[in-house]
Amino acid sequence: MAHQPIDLVIFDCDGVLVDSEPLANRLLAEALTAEGFPTTPEECLERYTGISMRAAFAMVEAEWGRRLPADFEERVKAHDLEVFARELKPVAGVREALARIPLPKCVASSGAPDKIRLSLTLTGLIGFFAPHLFSAHQVARGKPAPDLFHFASETMKVPPWRCCVVEDSEAGIQAARAAGMRVLGFAGAGHAGPGYADRLRRAGAPVVFDDMADLPNLLAAQAGERG
Repeated sequence: MAHQPIDLVIFDCDGVLVDSEPLANRLLAEALTAEGFPTTPEECLERYTGISMRAAFAMVEAEWGRRLPADFEERVKAHDLEVFARELKPVAGVREALARIPLPKCVASSGAPDKIRLSLTLTGLIGFFAPHLFSAHQVARGKPAPDLFHFASETMKVPPWRCCVVEDSEAGIQAARAAGMRVLGFAGAGHAGPGYADRLRRAGAPVVFDDMADLPNLLAAQAGERG
């Protein structure tokens, strides 16, 4: 698929556009531990990055052998929004990179629609994407299934082979590959420690980068253009 034109760039949100994963994993670990399921931020990063909150809670319940409280998701979301409003920052260099990319863009994230919109609004990135914001809540299966990326490309009226996805998680990269799209792995956000780039390569990302300043030229290279 490389060296074919790119007509749409699909961005994940958390860990690609906004540096939210360290915050989200810290808050989730605190919430689960308070409910009697001792968990660290590092374990949350390892287990739940790239999947929806509901999928993560289902994994917790299966491992724990009992249900989380009925209002647990609502409480976690409310606390996340409160902390994000104070602490959330864009990924370093992403605003400048987006301004240099002339292609149509959209967001396809495992987060809830209100969380995606708030995160992009708080960080001043919403203008690059609205109204083209797609959530796993809109499809039957979240990442690593291809449903969300297919939904985004169908809505934007671009065939999968003319799309390129920018992802920071193994589940997201697997979903992009399953959708028949090109994918670039990003390993430059706050949660990407030593060995993270190798994880993305093993998940199927043929190109992994850690500096958003490189993204415009990487997209040009995917389409066989001179960067």
